[in-house]
Amino acid sequence: MGMWQKIAYSFPVQLVLLHLKKNILMVALWAMLMAIVLGDFGKVLGIPYLFLDPEYLNEVSWLGFFIMGVGIAIFTMAFHMTTYIMEGSRFKFLAILPRPFLHYCLNNAFFPLLFYTLYIIAVVMFQSENELESKWEIVKFTLGFLTGSLLTYVLLFMYFQATNKDFFLLFADTVDRKLKKTKIPRANVMNRYKEGQKHEGEGGWYLGTDFRLKMTRPDLARFDRGKLLRVFDQNHLNLFIIQTVLILGMIGIGLFKQVSWLQFPAAVSAVLLMAIVTMVLGAVSFWLRGWTTTFLIALFILFSLFSKTPFFNRPHTAYGMDYDTIPAPYNLGRVYQLLHPDTVEKDILHTTKILERWKAKQEEEKPKLVIMATSGGGQRAALWTLKIMQELQRSTQGRFFERCQLITGASGGMIGAAFFREIYLQSLEDPNVDPLGEKYLRQIASDNLNPIIFTLLVNDLFIRSQYYEYGGRKYLKDRGGAFENQLNRNTEGLLDKPLGAYKQPEYEAIIPLMPITPLVVNDARKLFITPHSMSYMGISLSRAGGVTEKSQAIDFIRFFDQQDANNLRFISALRMGASFPFITPNISLPSAPPMETMDTGLADNFGIQDAFRFLFVFKDWIADNTSGVVLVAIRDSEKITEIEHKAPPTLFQKMLTPLQNIYRNWDHVQTLKNETLFHYMHETLPFELNRVEFEYTTKDIVGRRALLIEATEGGLQQELEKEKASLNWRLTAREKKAILENFHNQQNQMALEEFVELLSP
Repeated sequence: MGMWQKIAYSFPVQLVLLHLKKNILMVALWAMLMAIVLGDFGKVLGIPYLFLDPEYLNEVSWLGFFIMGVGIAIFTMAFHMTTYIMEGSRFKFLAILPRPFLHYCLNNAFFPLLFYTLYIIAVVMFQSENELESKWEIVKFTLGFLTGSLLTYVLLFMYFQATNKDFFLLFADTVDRKLKKTKIPRANVMNRYKEGQKHEGEGGWYLGTDFRLKMTRPDLARFDRGKLLRVFDQNHLNLFIIQTVLILGMIGIGLFKQVSWLQFPAAVSAVLLMAIVTMVLGAVSFWLRGWTTTFLIALFILFSLFSKTPFFNRPHTAYGMDYDTIPAPYNLGRVYQLLHPDTVEKDILHTTKILERWKAKQEEEKPKLVIMATSGGGQRAALWTLKIMQELQRSTQGRFFERCQLITGASGGMIGAAFFREIYLQSLEDPNVDPLGEKYLRQIASDNLNPIIFTLLVNDLFIRSQYYEYGGRKYLKDRGGAFENQLNRNTEGLLDKPLGAYKQPEYEAIIPLMPITPLVVNDARKLFITPHSMSYMGISLSRAGGVTEKSQAIDFIRFFDQQDANNLRFISALRMGASFPFITPNISLPSAPPMETMDTGLADNFGIQDAFRFLFVFKDWIADNTSGVVLVAIRDSEKITEIEHKAPPTLFQKMLTPLQNIYRNWDHVQTLKNETLFHYMHETLPFELNRVEFEYTTKDIVGRRALLIEATEGGLQQELEKEKASLNWRLTAREKKAILENFHNQQNQMALEEFVELLSP
């Protein structure tokens, strides 16, 4: 047998080929993990950074990497255990080896070893660019990861050593008697075994526990087949026991998910979820054998049917609201009833009083009115918005927020704006509170993702049964609540207020109006969540469309007046406007039928449409009482981008292109609509309208490589997207620094100078 044939028929190679043939889904999980750490999967959402820079207890440390090592080791062992249960009995020579499962793991290590190698290389490369204080940190991170994995393997194999038996330990007496009766003495058996190692085609090679290549025994036919299989069954049972313990243990942790040190890094939670799926598959295979596929299909169908029942389909609620009272009737009649002309006129007069109070606080006879619109974009948008607001306040000696009377926007941008507004309100009551403090930037940029993914793993994927108390009412816990509570901890409780707490400060024009406007899934209308009714934002004032006009918005505070709308937790309102698919679930409100909300960004990611609607409604008052409006637009993306040079697509890319085009161009579509709207309003409004735009861009980061990039396929635009901070609720240290430094680029500095000049007396 030639060398290549020996390699081809070796046990490790046969296992790889077997997995590629029969266990392609498990191989796909390894391939996905490798693609993630290499940055080829989910980079826009920041998924690779969750693995390369795991954050634990709000910091990246060796402990986070240690837990990462534990998670990868558990997934690796889940892979080994499951494939051993399903395929181990094919290789009967394992049964007569000492420590058969350990031998199997060593020979089944191709995919895990490949991942470990790629992961360590990727971590070293990423952390080397992360501007750590010393290279020793990288060594600590790597050692922490390897130690976590090694310790997990040692503990698990100690269990296997104590429980798993090989053929000779299980049937020692039987084998001894049988070998004595055979015509071939033991010496001849060993001679034939040695001869078989030299004989071509008699068996395959395997890797022994001493890391040497060895030949499988050629005399397996002498051993009772049934007893060989009993060795595997005994091993399988022990593996099933440890799998069950691990699964129940991970589920049991959910009972203590509020304990901060039990909230694993998000990447670890994701890997543990993959391990659970893998182990469940192995456990089912152990008990059902050939019926596994049929059982899983039947289970999926049953789960799909039962998922519609109230027990499994429990709504995700908004904290503070009353779900025990009679639900609000939700139909067209009630929607239009709340938009009666008298009601709309009443709300206009009420807001006019607020504007009058705002003007009374101004020193100039006709001051500039500032309206701010901020875009969505997860945590990067929250940090970017807060940074811009602080710098505007600093550069104008406080005039910015004194002149600002309306804030509109979406998702993360509104969270950053709401945080600054609350800090500013606190500073008016407590001189020790500095709205320009850097600590608030650190707070808003602190990790929000770990508790979300962890709660998804230990709670939301199973039957939600734990409750959270707020405002004297109980609500089922979910990952949305985990997001709210983590945001509340990060911001030291500043935003933990009911919606009604802002009614008086807004009415007195102490702080700007700030409607949160999530999209209603049921009918695509906007839901205006604000302590002051703004029905005028939902329908034309002239009613020119008559009965054919479809209302555009629903006034939350009036619609849910019997469901304690004023007591809605303000952080819940912010979450409603920032419901990222699969991360934070859509909230279901107490109406009949239930009203479901989703991210504001789907309808108006930049807040421009709401800002102009407000200006149009109050155009006469603004013209009579101000010297014009300054619209501050805070974007977390470039408005004007270079035309992308695309390489010829593959067949797979052609299949995905339609969906990718919708996703990539949604930002551009809204931008172009807003441009058209701005120029129309600029030409028709009876007052001066100025616009100042601040953009988060990566042009400066890649600018030094621009000529080289433009010469390659894909062009500059792809590099700009690669360098952009990820779109999720967790930022790396490098991303935070890049976002904050972005304020100092030339374009944003010019915008700052323009704004300061416009507000100068």
